[in-house]
Order: sequence, then C-alpha cells, then structure tokens
Amino acid sequence: MGLHLWAVGSDSRPAGISDFLAEASAEVDGPVPGYLSAPQNMTDTCLYIFTSGTTGLPKAARISHLKVLQCQGFYQLCGAHQEDVIYLALPLYHMSGSLLGIVGCLGIGATVVLKSKFSAGQFWEDCQQHGVTVFQYIGELCRYLVNQPPNKAERGHQVRLVVGSGLRPDTWERFVRRFGPLQVLETYGLTEGNVATFNYTGQQGAVGRASWLYRHVFPFSLIRYDVTTGEPIRDTQGHCVATSPGEPGLLVAPVSQQSPFLGYAGGPELARGKLLKDVFRPGDVFFNTGDLLVCDNQGFLRFHDRTGDTFRWKGENVATTEVAEALEALDFLQEVNVYGVTVPGHEGRAGMAALALRPPHSLDLVQLYAHVSENLPPYARPRFLRLQESLATTETFKQQKVRMAKEGFDPGALSDPLYVLDQAGGAYLPLTPARYRALLAGDLRI
Repeated sequence: MGLHLWAVGSDSRPAGISDFLAEASAEVDGPVPGYLSAPQNMTDTCLYIFTSGTTGLPKAARISHLKVLQCQGFYQLCGAHQEDVIYLALPLYHMSGSLLGIVGCLGIGATVVLKSKFSAGQFWEDCQQHGVTVFQYIGELCRYLVNQPPNKAERGHQVRLVVGSGLRPDTWERFVRRFGPLQVLETYGLTEGNVATFNYTGQQGAVGRASWLYRHVFPFSLIRYDVTTGEPIRDTQGHCVATSPGEPGLLVAPVSQQSPFLGYAGGPELARGKLLKDVFRPGDVFFNTGDLLVCDNQGFLRFHDRTGDTFRWKGENVATTEVAEALEALDFLQEVNVYGVTVPGHEGRAGMAALALRPPHSLDLVQLYAHVSENLPPYARPRFLRLQESLATTETFKQQKVRMAKEGFDPGALSDPLYVLDQAGGAYLPLTPARYRALLAGDLRI
C-alpha cells in the first residue's frame, strides 16, 4: 500500500515498522522547512474559527493568512501603541479575542492582560492592579459594568480607550458619563466577512461612517431587503436597489482578490445565501453580511438588526434592537431580549420580550404598558413578556434569540412568569393556562 508506519512502545515491532521516538529524538530541533510551512498563497487557509451559532449550528469559517496579517494592524488603526496594557476577557477561540486581541497586540508589541472569565465586580480592581489603558469589549460587557453598584476602583483607573463592537447607544452614554473621560471606538465586522467599519469620530450609536474615501478603500453598499421573503428587493432588470438615507438596508460588500470570501469547511451548501450575484451589474458577486444597517444624512452608519431577528407583524417590519432600546429606558429593567414568536392563527410573528429586573426593583406592569404605548407604534409593542432571573447569552456574550423564540410562550411548558398584552383593557396581564387556551381558540385578541 506504500504506507510509512511508526510505532511507540518497547514491544518488538514487526518488520517495516519504525521506532517513532528514536527517530524523533534524532531529528534536529530547527525551524520547519519553508516548503512545508510557507503558504502557497496569501488566501490559503491559516486556521478555522467557528461562528457563534446564534442563528443555527456553528460553522468553521476559513481564515486566510491575509486576514491574520490584516488583524495584526487592528490596534494600530485604533490608535493604541507599544506602551499600552490591553485587558482581554473574550474567548480566544473567537475572532475578537484571538485575531483582534492577541494578534493585534503582537502587531504593536503591547502588553495583554488575559482574564479567563469576565467579572464585572472585579474589572476595575484588575485595571488598577495591572495599569490597564485599553479595554476590548463586546457590547454586553459594557452593560454588565454600568449595571454594577459604584466602587472606589472605578474612579482612579488609567483606561483611556475602549474598543469593540455591539455597544448600544443607551449603554454607551451611561458608560462614558460614569467611567470617563475615555474614548470609545465602536467597530463592525464578521468572522468570515470581507468588510469592516470603524467609528473614528466617536459619534454615539454609530459603527462607522460611509465617507467617499472609506468606501473607495473598503467598498460596501446598503441594499433594500424584504423581511418577508428574506431576499433583497430587485428592480425590473433584476438588480438590487440601493437604500436612501435613513432607510434600513442589507449590508453587502463586493468579493474580490483584495477582499475575498473563503467560505466554510465542508460542503458548498454551507455558504448558500452568503453570496449574492448580479447585485448591480451582470456577473458581479457580493458578500451578504446578514445585517441591516442605516446610513443617515451625515453618512454615519448605525446597526439596525440581524436579518433573522427582524420580523413582520401586522404587515410592518419590527426591529428587535429598536424595541429593546425603548424598553431599556425603564429604570427597573436591567436587560431586555426581544424576539418574534409564531402564534397559531396569526400571520407573521408577534413580539416577545424576555426581561431581567435591576435589583432591588420589582416589575411595574402599569408603567411598562404606559411606556411602550408612548414610545412604540402599536405593531412594535411586545405581545408577550417573560420575566427571568438573568438572560441567556452565547459564549461570546450575544443574546440567545433563536432558542428563546423556539421556547415560545406556553405557561404549561415554561416556569418563568409570563404576561400577555390585553389590547382591550390596555394592560399586561398574567398569561394563565386559561388565557393561553383562549388565545389559541381565537377568543383573546392580541
């Protein structure tokens, strides 16, 4: 069969099988020859990083040598330098922790403080102890910090820059007001994506700016998207349509040698839906980020929602992030996760909000109803509420929407307190088994 065989152990070996340990010890402990270690091409696979699986099973994204080298310049782009001490509590099997955090630190020769598990209560003491000047976050980490009771260590710190992604405007404002002065650098990117944005100006709530120069170097577009069909809207020629300022659109980026899409380990079907063809002209190919963004009149880009999270109810599109931001303005709510659930006999998906209370507050349903009535249009008001001790997140601190939507709103299957919106009575009422049966029978209108 032409096989080379080695064995380990003191037993006598059959003819043709070599002693692995003896041969290994005889090898010179030098660098691996270039012909074995050097990639044939910059777009060759350097490593695999699994997606976080918020919308399905995790997939092994192919990461090229080119992307690793680009990540080496991440902290230089952020304005960090060799004297900085960077605090990193993100998982190292994820791109933010490994490529941006570790490789980015190697790129500028800075010091990195690794924390195996993030602790909001310990954070500022750690910063004082290690002289931390830069903190790399994922949005939920900043929320955990502003929800902590005040302590002495948060005032005398040296943190001058926080950089990351997913920071909501309400948390951003509270974070800077409480822990500042410091610079917030919000970024946007995907593990397998070929587009990234930086909010250099510090405009609260923005992930970047669509300036002419930036789009020339890192081209991308926002196109109209149909939430019902899950497909981009096309004109009579079959081409996609660019959005107007203020209109949510699907973020797409052209695939080229400079910004390739390498796909995933496994069959080509795993990348289905990630590539769009004939977007603006016949034969062109664009990467579909799966994210809806809005570009305002000044060119600032703001994250709107994941395409899989936005849902339709009463013929209208409901963005989960907008509803969550409205609810988070209530002082008795610490965390909110909004998602759509299917209701028998109704088209689309009805809004449901999982809520975690801010200690020592209790749930005020009267104030909550008054607040959503005043701040949200009728179609966007959550039809169901689920009260939880804490809200489930993935290992990369993203909220679990798909799992929550699957669990639904059946009081017989869930032990958490559930509430339903009573339109006629103008109130949120406990979702009892009797009301649940009335809802399924069509006797309780939502």
